[in-house]
Amino acid sequence: MKQKFWKKFSSFQIIIGGFLAVILLGAVLLMFPFSSAAGQWTSFEDTLFTSTSAVCVTGLIVKDTGIYWSLFGQILILILIQIGGLGVISFAVFFAAVSGRKISLFQRSMLQESISAHQIGGIVRMTGFIFRNAFIIEVIGAAALLPAFCLEFGPQGIWMAFFHSVSAFCNAGFDIMGGHSGEFSSLTHFAGNPAVVIPICLLIIVGGIGFLTWDDIAENKFRFKKYRLQSKVILVTSLLLIVLPAIMFFFFDFKDYPLKTRIFLSLFQSVTPRTAGFNTADLSLMTGAGKAVIVGLMLIGGSPGSTAGGMKTTTLPVLLANAVSVFRRKKNAEMFGRRIDDATVKNASALLMIYLTLPVAGAAVLSVTNGLPIAVCAFETASALGTAGLTLGITTGLNTLSHILLVIFMFIGRVGGLTLIYAALSVKTAEVSQYPVEKINVG
Repeated sequence: MKQKFWKKFSSFQIIIGGFLAVILLGAVLLMFPFSSAAGQWTSFEDTLFTSTSAVCVTGLIVKDTGIYWSLFGQILILILIQIGGLGVISFAVFFAAVSGRKISLFQRSMLQESISAHQIGGIVRMTGFIFRNAFIIEVIGAAALLPAFCLEFGPQGIWMAFFHSVSAFCNAGFDIMGGHSGEFSSLTHFAGNPAVVIPICLLIIVGGIGFLTWDDIAENKFRFKKYRLQSKVILVTSLLLIVLPAIMFFFFDFKDYPLKTRIFLSLFQSVTPRTAGFNTADLSLMTGAGKAVIVGLMLIGGSPGSTAGGMKTTTLPVLLANAVSVFRRKKNAEMFGRRIDDATVKNASALLMIYLTLPVAGAAVLSVTNGLPIAVCAFETASALGTAGLTLGITTGLNTLSHILLVIFMFIGRVGGLTLIYAALSVKTAEVSQYPVEKINVG
């Protein structure tokens, strides 16, 4: 009976329902006095925003995590981050497998959609691989951060190292530095400290390159030619999106800092916009060009099947390859000696449209209803949709309508714009007829 009930819904609808259920449960629990440091009730508006930001691994906040929330509240937020980062469906299937239950074909299909796997075969093995390695990486990350945090904060540094390791790996950007470095300070206190900057950067990158890329690296080691096309595109694109912005920031945004600090500031600000949400510099003081680059990085985001959100690192290369094929009058887009199918190009085009139109429309709403410059609002909406969590300091002062809009954007950014559309327009029958072709000129 249960199986029949769930089969009424598509995989996309169940994935969306799972995320919504976890968000609402987290919001309700955060409302209770035991979740706040002051032992007071918290409004549903604030807890819904916080829970959505945590589950959608964004990092935008209306209450400073380290100051406002109790230890219970912080642990709850970290659990929501972990569930959101690895995926609600992945957690459900993982615990079912651990408990010895048989994983049905329908559940495997949902899991395939959830982690963006190319095939259903070996999907349960892949889930075990993901959870095992995620735990190992987070523990190693916490161990790497431990000396710097314990030196700075004493025994409390143990909890802080673990919290920030999980938050960084899941590309969430939540921090608990507020009680030590000042409200909403993020990691600015450690701007020039390699013992913090380097581990956080590595955790963000590893979490953001995608589970399938991990599998490729584990299987083929350094034999790059044997990697899947997707892994090749992700690794090359990720490298370019780290190096090129870092060079720009180094020469134009942080030129007044000492050389060592300048290098780490440039590196960190090129890594973190790809949906991580931490910052070691005051972003409001960056140049207009620097802010524009960060907006672009936030919208591109991480990679498919990763802990990150955004348009994804594969989308832009596919569109560029398609443009090159048009310029060269080739029938199909090509990369690394492989042909890209038309369906992939269509999906990339649809994603680009979503990630260009929504932030602009949302920024217009924020600007009109709050009386703020549209450029500042565009930074905020791009951050929410890209699940980046970076802000120019306006989040807490926005009105209720704006907070609701950002909640919607964070949710879209995490589950994926196309996933929402497929869930809303779920069609089970294949297309068997076509309209006549008629030419239309573009360009």
